[in-house]
Amino acid sequence: MSGERNGRPPAPAPAGEGVPPDPWRELAALTSARIALGRSGASLPTREVLGFGLAHARARDAVHQPMDEAAVAAAVRAAGFEPLALASRAASRSDYLRRPDLGRRLDERDRERAAAHRDAQADLAVVIGDGLSARAVNENAGPFLARLRPRLEAAGLRAAGHVPVVANARVAVGDEIAELMEARAVLMLIGERPGLSSPDSLGLYLTAAPRLGRSDAERNCISNVRPAGLSFDRAAHKAVWLLMEARRRGATGVALKDESDREWLSSAPGPGALADDR
Repeated sequence: MSGERNGRPPAPAPAGEGVPPDPWRELAALTSARIALGRSGASLPTREVLGFGLAHARARDAVHQPMDEAAVAAAVRAAGFEPLALASRAASRSDYLRRPDLGRRLDERDRERAAAHRDAQADLAVVIGDGLSARAVNENAGPFLARLRPRLEAAGLRAAGHVPVVANARVAVGDEIAELMEARAVLMLIGERPGLSSPDSLGLYLTAAPRLGRSDAERNCISNVRPAGLSFDRAAHKAVWLLMEARRRGATGVALKDESDREWLSSAPGPGALADDR
């Protein structure tokens, strides 16, 4: 929609007839949170009612939209990796939504394909899954990978050359794939459950020594990676910092606290250095 800010229709400069001015209106320009909506009598202004309906429709679309596997594969190649198309045991989107357990396991026919690309020297296997927002993956996985690769190389870390791209995937399917590929850690890039102001949010889940049966408490999550959220560059910095610390401590999850922001802030030469370069 033309003229939108933070995913919401722009607020008109003056309050409309019957809509009193809201003292928080200027703050609304700084966040996508639904604040300073105004009042029209005992209800919301028509503009905000329509904006809520639009945001809800976008969230529903994000859940049901299929992953653009060709575009994601092209983005993976552009970042210097080779894509490997795999599927979970959820045969359809309906199965995926009704049976989360099927999305956590790799299709039996694809286990051999994953194992055929084993790389015991790899410090990290990157896996991409559509999750609950294929839009997040379609739009943000490629730009993030492009920022991640040079940071891994600068840190002396080796990533597996093939990046599995998994349809109807939950986070845990990355553990099974990385175990088959014999990687020391896995970074799962997956579309997050869409919110009303964030239908395009990409999540990153890092798990050390991945294998079937790992719990969510054994992962570190970097959330809200998207142009209006955490920048690709800062997300790549966090991912590499956590991977380095995971190697040093031998664990991820509750045993590894993310303190990467201290290093990021201390390395910033000036206030302008923190400007997002998304």
